[in-house]
Amino acid sequence: MAKKAKSRSALQVAVKKRSGAKAAPRLSARKAVKAKARIVTPKKPVRPKQRIAISHHREEDFKADGLRTYAKYRDLGIAAASHGLAQAHVIRLQGPCNPDEVSKLHFHAVEFQMVYVLKGWVKTYMDGEGETLMKEGSAWTQPPKIKHMILDYSDDVELLEVILPAEFRTVELKA
Repeated sequence: MAKKAKSRSALQVAVKKRSGAKAAPRLSARKAVKAKARIVTPKKPVRPKQRIAISHHREEDFKADGLRTYAKYRDLGIAAASHGLAQAHVIRLQGPCNPDEVSKLHFHAVEFQMVYVLKGWVKTYMDGEGETLMKEGSAWTQPPKIKHMILDYSDDVELLEVILPAEFRTVELKA
């Protein structure tokens, strides 16, 4: 009797195949489920826990050890507190502005960059935007790898800059 059940089952399958009836929706659904189960999503690297960063204004914290020789930087402690996720600093551009030194077209290999004018003014050029005068209270973002340069600035300008990640590459270009 077992053979009859087996042959009847085989006969039913053969008839369904000939008639064009779909015999395998369950089978393909099972394959899809199994295929989904095999997909392995890469895990994000686990960053160390961020800590609180507090920075109070002190004149002695402005250092001439940053990216530009005509600027002094006050590190706000964000890079250390975020384990390199982000960087934030106050930048004082040293006056008077010397366009031969300052106005160099460049870009930064970053994921995010935001600048806020705390004091004074700065005239910038950004590819696709042109020249823009940024005054106290102005803010802007610079998309990753956007070509830009500083054209001019006031003798008292101070900028707050936030960048992700903390370590990044700057590439100077021919204007």
